[in-house]
Amino acid sequence: MTFKFVDLFAGIGGFHGALGALGGECVYASEIDKAAARIYLRNWGIEPQGDITLAANDVTMEVPDHDVLVGGFPCQPFSKSGKQKGMEEARGTLFWNIAKIIEVRKPKLVILENVRNIAGPRHAHEWQVIIQTLRELGYRVSSKPFVVSPHRIHPSFGGRPQVRERVFIAATRLNSGAKRLHEEPSLPSKEQFEADWNPRKWKLASDLPLDLMSTKDKADLKLSKSEIEWLDAWNEFVQIYRENNDGKNLPGFPIWVDEWKIAKNLDIPYGTPKWKEIFLRKNSELYTDNKKVLDAWLKKYNYLSHFPPSRRKFEWQAQDAKGIAQTILHFRPSGIRAKKATYVPALVAITQTSVIGKSKRRISVREAARLQGFPEWFDFLDQRDSLSYKQLGNAVNIGAVYNVMKSLVIRDLDLLGNYPALTKAILSAPNSPEAELLEFKSHAFRETLADKKNFTPRIVNLEG
Repeated sequence: MTFKFVDLFAGIGGFHGALGALGGECVYASEIDKAAARIYLRNWGIEPQGDITLAANDVTMEVPDHDVLVGGFPCQPFSKSGKQKGMEEARGTLFWNIAKIIEVRKPKLVILENVRNIAGPRHAHEWQVIIQTLRELGYRVSSKPFVVSPHRIHPSFGGRPQVRERVFIAATRLNSGAKRLHEEPSLPSKEQFEADWNPRKWKLASDLPLDLMSTKDKADLKLSKSEIEWLDAWNEFVQIYRENNDGKNLPGFPIWVDEWKIAKNLDIPYGTPKWKEIFLRKNSELYTDNKKVLDAWLKKYNYLSHFPPSRRKFEWQAQDAKGIAQTILHFRPSGIRAKKATYVPALVAITQTSVIGKSKRRISVREAARLQGFPEWFDFLDQRDSLSYKQLGNAVNIGAVYNVMKSLVIRDLDLLGNYPALTKAILSAPNSPEAELLEFKSHAFRETLADKKNFTPRIVNLEG
């Protein structure tokens, strides 16, 4: 063991996988969702505690001493009523409980993760409070958001073919007398993630990889009859458009069948937002220029009248792909979106599982786990697949955390002189977490379950 870490808002353990692969020992985990905590215990051998607001506050501090604090915390709005912009203003939010732990335990390193929008204009105030609070607590932290997505990380560094932009807040405790910078540098090695790597080089079938499905697996993942009809109809649309436009790629704007009108009959109501006006005009031009063939296509499919409204919308982001068989698809509330089968859109915690166009099936739970960097031995026990998809959609990507942790240590070596074991472990770790995660399998509890329904998880010793 080279360093101790605590894992807050732990989910099923993405942070644990990354820091464990770097040589860390988890001494405390917190997760209020009982189903996720069950999966965490099963795979990482430590039982997460529940409500962090009860474990860490002005009266109680159940979180033990540690070197590194990590967590994918929920973003809550902070009060803007007072003049405070630091820890006191965060009071009453879950971030305040994180700050309380940091204030009392003074970990050397802190890594927090959140969605991309936390550093956007809508959450500018929240972002300011978070950064100011960490600085008040004595940490070097950049006010510039560090955005990482696994699809931009080279596969040899633990990258995965999934677009999942997340903001990481990486902070290091200042030494006594250390210079406190007004604008700390951002993490320096983001460029190394992307060096000599073009995300368009991903090939989902081999790089994920996609599994060869058994008959039973195919049945579990196959699309419904209606879903297959939607894809067949839109695939025919792709072919018709190309044939009628000398092989030209489809436009990338959203195609709205319900808004198809010939140009002379287009009437845009006063007050229509500019973005929508642009799309209405583009849809009108597309329909007008291709009216004859599109009318025939609409007639064949009964004008898509039996399609739900969201399935009469289509967005082609697959450039020169020949058809839907060469794409990954999402059935979204805003329509069907097709992308090239290189990398997939972000896993989300709702029923928008990516669809593999070639085989007309959804991505399996095991494939979704690979997208998040979880090892092959990771066990979801007997829970229903929909719950596993949800947990993976809420998880942090292991490869992203692994690289951020390394980058943080590189950035702040000047502050880590008193922690030689930690810095040596991080800097000497392999480029990718995969080999180290394999080692967990030989140490952790991996017996075959005779009756999963009666299985009660138990704490195990990952050190063997």
